[in-house]
Amino acid sequence: MNIEIKLITPDEVEAYWQLRLQALQDSPEAFGATYEDSVGTPLEAVRDRIQTAADNFILGAYTEEGELVGLVGFRRYDGTKVQHKGFVWGMYVSPKARKQSVGRRLLEQVLERVEGVEGLDQVTLMVVTSNEQARQLYLSLGFEVYGLERRALKYKGVYYDEELMVYELNRS
Repeated sequence: MNIEIKLITPDEVEAYWQLRLQALQDSPEAFGATYEDSVGTPLEAVRDRIQTAADNFILGAYTEEGELVGLVGFRRYDGTKVQHKGFVWGMYVSPKARKQSVGRRLLEQVLERVEGVEGLDQVTLMVVTSNEQARQLYLSLGFEVYGLERRALKYKGVYYDEELMVYELNRS
């Protein structure tokens, strides 16, 4: 599968939102948001959230036919004391595009894009401990575990632990 990684723009809100809702249905334990809470969100509100700044963006993985099959978001923290950090959110690859390094390419692009952002020193993320494939991907790219939040998420009566991970930028 030939994949192109590029910024998702506000004009692509429908494709983005469709894949995001699919992610929430397909892997409800992996996200803080739920399908039930998100499905009624107006497209205009979603469009307004899509940014294309150097430190606040969403990347998409597109097939040759232009179908969006993966996504990942990045956002820098607000506030004087925490703006040296940013976080990865919403990482998802549709089942038909899995096991083809799409997730790896998405995350590599995030790290490449933020490497030169002035004042940004580290990237954090959270991953549900039962998602071994995602955990191994993050570790293989240089993320390190710095904590564990037990019972971080609770969905339909089931608790999920999350590992907290960090990637140090500008290490050279």
